[in-house]
Amino acid sequence: MYAVIASGGKQEKVAQGETVKVELLGVDNGAEVKFTPVLVVDGNDVLSTPDQLKNASVVGRVIATAKGPKIDGFTYKRRTNQRRRYGHRQQYSVVEITSIAKG
Repeated sequence: MYAVIASGGKQEKVAQGETVKVELLGVDNGAEVKFTPVLVVDGNDVLSTPDQLKNASVVGRVIATAKGPKIDGFTYKRRTNQRRRYGHRQQYSVVEITSIAKG
C-alpha cells in the first residue's frame, strides 16, 4: 500500500515506514502530522476521487529538521558597477510515515 501526499506545494509518493523530507512544517520533533492524500493505492484498489478520499488519512511523525545544499548566486549588470551576491539554504522536516488508512 502506498499513497501520494501533498505538502508544501509538492506531491510525494510514500509508503508506511518510509522517511520523507518535506518543506519545513514548523512543529516540534516527535509531533504527529497529518497529510492530505491525493491518491491511495492498495493492490488493485485505487482511491483518487474526493468522495473516496474523504475518509483516507496519512499520518507521520516528525523525526528531525535537515538543511539542503547551499545555493550561491550572483547577479550583475554590465557597465554600471551593479553586482549582488546571494545565498540560500532550504530547511526541511524529516518525517517518518507511521500509518496509511483508506477509511
